[in-house]
Amino acid sequence: MLPRASRSPVRRHGAGALTALALAAATLGLIPPARAAAPETLTLYSAQHAQVVKLLTDAFTKQTGIRVRVHNGEAPGIASQIVREGKSSPADVVFVENSPELVLLDEHHLLAPVAPATLARVPAADSAPDGSWLGVLARENVLAYNPKVIARSALPASLMDLAKPQWKGRVAIAPSDADFLPLVGAVIRLKGKAAALAWLKGLRNNAHVYDDDEGVVAAVNRGSVATGIVNNYYWARLRTEFGAARTPSALHRFAPADVGNLINVSGAAVLASSRHQAAAQRFLAFMVSREAQEMLAKSTVDYEYPLVPGVAPNALLVPMASLHPAPIRPAQLGDDQAAARLLQQAGLI
Repeated sequence: MLPRASRSPVRRHGAGALTALALAAATLGLIPPARAAAPETLTLYSAQHAQVVKLLTDAFTKQTGIRVRVHNGEAPGIASQIVREGKSSPADVVFVENSPELVLLDEHHLLAPVAPATLARVPAADSAPDGSWLGVLARENVLAYNPKVIARSALPASLMDLAKPQWKGRVAIAPSDADFLPLVGAVIRLKGKAAALAWLKGLRNNAHVYDDDEGVVAAVNRGSVATGIVNNYYWARLRTEFGAARTPSALHRFAPADVGNLINVSGAAVLASSRHQAAAQRFLAFMVSREAQEMLAKSTVDYEYPLVPGVAPNALLVPMASLHPAPIRPAQLGDDQAAARLLQQAGLI
């Protein structure tokens, strides 16, 4: 042991001497320099269009410094994956194009409550009644048609008419597209399962079948088929890509309150198992901020309706106040399970 006198200078100078020693050691490379904390990273499971998600995540990261890692997929597959992963899911946030996948996740008790202040930014009817998921954007079901092939006056008053024999070969559908399932759910809800199954069987006999809504609207636009059931933004995206001169097709809306005039929402939720709850809630709040909603409305990649009051939609969309939607809320569309079973029974998938 050293004599007491040899230790006393260290005691006498206290913290100052220790600091000097630490600095000297760091200078000599004996102690690694302190590292700045890594930026927080969220994992987003997304079934939205990649361009829309990139706009949102880039703007969110720029504003907050929080990074977003995106895992893309089709909505039914994304929902099934989260159910399989359960509480072990690496996802922090889920963002899908239609409400039924969020209803399914809520049924499995996998979602955390959305912050009340965030829910208050959009109409209550467009989010979950229990506050488990948030409506972000709205889209409209429509009938695309080509006036070179069919006169506007000959278009049907109801979606259900398309199952009648006179429409054989004159309509296109994409029954395996995730966007078709909520429409079937709406028919089940408003007309009953028996009527929905009969309608689907009629479509099986009448329709040209495509893989997705992009295929449907492209076929209508080139005149391969007279009409096609799509969501409104697919036509708007095609119109933007081709320009007015190369887009002879147009959109038809059914009679007021017809089931074919379904308005559904793109929605988001925070996973209850997320280890980044505060950051995930912050991302949801950003999605329904005025800044984000205006950014999407002005973009040429997303043609959905902003849900934040006072934000005008893209100029290619008719005003939302002029629409006459089916009397059904997104949360009432179910979880897609009954719709998928009927599509199988009808031989469409």
